[in-house]
Amino acid sequence: MGIPSFMVLPLLIVVFAGVYYVYNEVMRFMSKSMVRNKVVVITDAVSGMGSVLSSSDPGSVLCLSECARLFHEGGARLVLCGLSWDKLESLYDSLCSGSDPSKTFTPKLVLLDFSDMENISEVITEIGECYGCVDVLICNSSMKIKAPVQNLSLEMDKTVMDVNYFGPITLAKGILPLMITRRTGQFVLVNSIQGKLALPFRTCYAASKHAVQAFFDCLRAEVEEYGISVSTISHTFINAVAENGSPSQTPPTNPLWAYISSKLNTHGVTPSSLAHEIVRTVNRHNREVLLAHPVPWAALYIRSLLPSFFFAVVAAGVKDGAMDEQLK
Repeated sequence: MGIPSFMVLPLLIVVFAGVYYVYNEVMRFMSKSMVRNKVVVITDAVSGMGSVLSSSDPGSVLCLSECARLFHEGGARLVLCGLSWDKLESLYDSLCSGSDPSKTFTPKLVLLDFSDMENISEVITEIGECYGCVDVLICNSSMKIKAPVQNLSLEMDKTVMDVNYFGPITLAKGILPLMITRRTGQFVLVNSIQGKLALPFRTCYAASKHAVQAFFDCLRAEVEEYGISVSTISHTFINAVAENGSPSQTPPTNPLWAYISSKLNTHGVTPSSLAHEIVRTVNRHNREVLLAHPVPWAALYIRSLLPSFFFAVVAAGVKDGAMDEQLK
């Protein structure tokens, strides 16, 4: 007895959903075994992806905490770097409480301030001495500032470049010899989409993100012969509110439409999705990942294919701020 034609599409959807679920479960299981015993260094682990972000921006902190938790549960040997010793110890306690000592390693803590360029060499030595090697370096540093160009001093431009560019590349250069000696390793740059798409009122921020993106793109080609991989993750702003959903909105009952609606209507990325993407990137050695909702995706294509139109739209958006809010 044949299957009615109107049942073919629902059956295909069910089969696809089942395969996708099994695939995700297998990858999640494999991800734990693939990071086991690896030395993973996470910078800016407690202050979030932004050393001067205010405490009202919980998304960055949640993302790095979740990222550290995923690697810790997977059996990685973590080296957590951050500005605040108290916050590092708090993260340390949260990771170690309830964990199985036979399956996890006790994280190492290192104070790191990218704005203090004079002491970075000492920090690099301390990181190297933690385990004698580094398998994965995850760079998460981002000093954000939004202001008209005429209101920004040259000193502020230099500070932003130190935190967002010179700090990360100095650390990467210091760790690189350890990887070259062992002929293995991975750099993961967690960057902003503004490393690819510059917006008004973020001149020095966008410039620093373009610069660090270019550095790691060049580094990727140079170190491939040593068995070292370089990955970059460009994301829009981290939306902590989207993690728990909006209480004033009733989610669609249809799972498929709920998924589509979330992709179309949710601006930014959730801390959990970014943290999981970082782990996937480490496991799969993806060279480049873009996490963004449809508006920035479209803007990137328009910027490449129709630059004059893009510049006109952005200039018009400066007057009412609409474009800036959509793509931040």
